[in-house]
Amino acid sequence: QVQLLESGGGLVQAGGSLRLSCAASGSIFSINAMGWYRQAPGKQRELVAVISSGGRTNYADAVKGRFTISRDNAKNTVSLQMNSLKPEDTFVYYCAALGVYSGSGNRLGDYWGQGTQVTVSS
Repeated sequence: QVQLLESGGGLVQAGGSLRLSCAASGSIFSINAMGWYRQAPGKQRELVAVISSGGRTNYADAVKGRFTISRDNAKNTVSLQMNSLKPEDTFVYYCAALGVYSGSGNRLGDYWGQGTQVTVSS
């Protein structure tokens, strides 16, 4: 069983910063990619940023230059530093572990955190 535990959401004024963190636990040997997605009520979940085990990153255009994703492979953690936040960044943010493998080489699947609310006031 793999679990993702997120922390760091909250309320911030426009122009402020927040840092989201996520720790994956369980019978994990490796994780191909870890990332952050966000979702508004009634809308599809969208990519914010993703980072591979080798450190390659990909960002949504809306957050480039403002958000930075980082990862600690040894600890199975991923963080998202969010700067210059805007009201349009208000979403529930979900941590994702994509391509989780066990020590025996079995692909366990993709896993998601429970979501953390980020609200940016104008």
